[in-house]
Amino acid sequence: MNASGFLVDIQRDEHRVLRSRSQSWVRGPACDRQQRVSTRLLCTVVVCTLLATLGRPATGLAASYDDAVQQFRHGQYDDAAATAAFEVERGVWSERWPRLLIQCQLTQGDHAAALQTYREALQRYPTSIALRYMGLDVLRFNGLQDEVGQAEADLFAQMQRAFAGYITRDNLVAAGRFLTGRGEDARKVLEMFYDRVRERDPEYLDAYLATAELAIRKGDFQVAADTLQQAMKLGEKTPELHHLLAKALESSDGQTAAEQIAMALRINPQHLPSLQWLAERAIDRERYDDAKDIANQMLQINLHEPSAWALLAVIAHLNGEYDVEKLMRAAALSTWEQNPDVDHLIGKKLSEKYRFAEGAEYQNLALSADPLHIAASFQLAQDMLRLGEEEIGWEIAGEVAKADPYNVVAYNLMTLRDRTSKFSVLKQDGIQVRMDAKEAKLYGDAVLELLLDAKQVLCEKYDVRPDKPILVEIFPHQNDFAIRTFGLPGGAGYLGVCFGRVITANSPASQGERPSNWKSVLWHEFCHVVTLEKTKNRMPRWLSEGISVYEERQRNPSWGEKMTPQYRSMLLSDELTPVSDLSAAFLSPPSATALQFAYYESSLVIEFLIEQHGQEALLAVLDDLAAGIPINDALTRHTGSLQRLDAQFDAYAKQRANQFGALADWSRDTLPDDGDLTTWKGWTRAHPTNYWGLRELAKSAIEAGQWEQALVPLLRMQQLGVLTGERDGPLEWLARAHRELGHDRQEIRAIQDNLAQSSDALPALRRWINIGQSEEQWENVLDASQQALAIQPLLPEFHLASAVAAEKLDRHDLAVEALSALLELDPVDPAALHFRLANAYDLQNESFPAKHHALMALELAPRYRDAHRLLWKLQHAASRSDPATADPADVENPEAVKVPAIEEEETL
Repeated sequence: MNASGFLVDIQRDEHRVLRSRSQSWVRGPACDRQQRVSTRLLCTVVVCTLLATLGRPATGLAASYDDAVQQFRHGQYDDAAATAAFEVERGVWSERWPRLLIQCQLTQGDHAAALQTYREALQRYPTSIALRYMGLDVLRFNGLQDEVGQAEADLFAQMQRAFAGYITRDNLVAAGRFLTGRGEDARKVLEMFYDRVRERDPEYLDAYLATAELAIRKGDFQVAADTLQQAMKLGEKTPELHHLLAKALESSDGQTAAEQIAMALRINPQHLPSLQWLAERAIDRERYDDAKDIANQMLQINLHEPSAWALLAVIAHLNGEYDVEKLMRAAALSTWEQNPDVDHLIGKKLSEKYRFAEGAEYQNLALSADPLHIAASFQLAQDMLRLGEEEIGWEIAGEVAKADPYNVVAYNLMTLRDRTSKFSVLKQDGIQVRMDAKEAKLYGDAVLELLLDAKQVLCEKYDVRPDKPILVEIFPHQNDFAIRTFGLPGGAGYLGVCFGRVITANSPASQGERPSNWKSVLWHEFCHVVTLEKTKNRMPRWLSEGISVYEERQRNPSWGEKMTPQYRSMLLSDELTPVSDLSAAFLSPPSATALQFAYYESSLVIEFLIEQHGQEALLAVLDDLAAGIPINDALTRHTGSLQRLDAQFDAYAKQRANQFGALADWSRDTLPDDGDLTTWKGWTRAHPTNYWGLRELAKSAIEAGQWEQALVPLLRMQQLGVLTGERDGPLEWLARAHRELGHDRQEIRAIQDNLAQSSDALPALRRWINIGQSEEQWENVLDASQQALAIQPLLPEFHLASAVAAEKLDRHDLAVEALSALLELDPVDPAALHFRLANAYDLQNESFPAKHHALMALELAPRYRDAHRLLWKLQHAASRSDPATADPADVENPEAVKVPAIEEEETL
């Protein structure tokens, strides 16, 4: 019988036992019934006794066992093992003592001793499911893989026998974990095992932990977090609880997750899973020496700890020490040669470093050891998708979703695939763009044009020649972007992500009223494609992000992160991160501002490197990374010692900061904690050049509607050179103040200053378009509308402005583009748009599309005289150009064309 059938039989057997017992009460003579009643009463007493002894420890045993458990939980493994060994040798009748002893021995890597303890205990407690479940790992880590299959069969048989009668809570939880490991139905495991234990004993911590483990395994982190919060109320101090809560929270709240790990290690400084978490985060931050130290600390606890050796293998790979990597992997597998978790962990960490090809190789190794390893299969699917190997990736992801229907991440991904299958696909010169069909009609051609331009410019600059297609996916819904990118909803704040040859991005539709400039986003992400290709995905995040932001500014001065008063303060403070530790600034930043500052600082490092050492030095560093040389060594080879580089950049950054607003007073020492307009007026009179005071004064005046008073500090800030183009910032305030006061020319200058500094100043562009239309400055209207479409191409107003300006300027190609987009936006008068399109095509001497749109206009409005005249003109021109097809009825005068003698229909 398989495990799935066993889960069904559990319910059926319970009903059968209850039914047979109820029938025994009514069959046979009275004496038989009396005898059966007595027997059942005796059985009831026995069961109650078992419940008392197995469900709750005896008073004499409780203190000693609980003390030993606390020793184990606090990392006093030797003491806990000694206490447990003493009780086992003393022959105390409780299977918990040998299980605790085995747990201590496995934790410390004493596998041979654990095997002896297990075999002796199994002879004494052959019916213990929990003991047999623990024994599976004992056998594996002793290299007895051949015995594991029989042990699993014996465990399964014991589970069948146990479920015919009473089963303890320890055994129920162990059975649930066993079946979960075999990939059985998660909902049934939860309901029939863990929920059952919690109903019987709401204060049994292990049932909560097992539930959370199951939820995390399936990617349902919210259920895991909720379950663990309930467990917190039990008041038990155990590192496992905090470690699991960290795993549940790390994808959504990294800072709180780190706090939970700190709590776990305060309880038990030797808690191996928590130490592993710390080592992994150190690798993420590229603090490889710290990660090594933590891994070595783990090995001092357990010399054979597989995860420690696996992480050392990861570090060796990232440092280009491939022979060392092999030795570390061999050490990880020394006690259990077919342990799939080793290769899965190595591959997962490499994939997190964008080494998807190497990561996929390790997942294949894990699957060769265990073809049913769901986590390895799904990681392989994601690796393939991020490598652009979509056919293979989707096939594997589908298999995982089928085999594990409660895997939230796999379910989300397959659901997304169904939605994206309806996307439009645009292809040209090795670039493939997938996006919503309607959005593709609106600005898909512009997306493809930008990417082709980026490919030409950046590939030439960095000497890169991609040899495989580059896939770009643009999602109109933020959750879809997050699922494709991260596997789960969320990821707010990310505009785009590049995996190498695959880019995912949010479309303007997903970003509310003030979307970011999609052109700058795609330029940034395509730069990642180029630099990752050049380095074979072997570059630290700070370097990759720094180059991309730098190249944004090179392409367009209004793109990318730029100096602001906030960044000035951060550059001059302890928040300036040394170059050697910059990648850490991107992981779990304390705020959104801190993350944006990390992008800006990284781009400043690139400026510094190019100014001081030249573009050639930067390219040489990238070439070294491709050869497997670690970043710090590569920087040392081409820029000097790392300590010197850190010091030089620190001085460079502070110089740049001090140059910004050099005449302004930036002190905050005497700033009022709070104040109204009157307070700030008085304070700025005493501090007339203080940026922070002037800003607060302007803000207070604007809030009070006092535009004349707001203008005074804003103009003073302008004189000091400290007005910047951030959203709802002083430059926007200045333009608004001039507008409110009727200062037309000053407003125009403020708008122009804002547009020169901001890539997404949509309100300023809207106002600039309105001014240009009112003054018939069509060049300005066309330029502003094109800039607005790089931010928000989904609103008719900007396409309409572009169309009108293009028509006025005889830019018929742009008119066609804008009018075609308007047709996709549910226009009020589509007939008029078709006519204008026909006219624009005619002016470009493109007669076929011109005729098509003229006919479309007439189909919608049959009495449309101008459309009739244009169609006659087009047909007449075609006839004259081809005399063989000429119609003798044609006349020279297009005004003479006959149209129905009915009033024209109104057209907008």
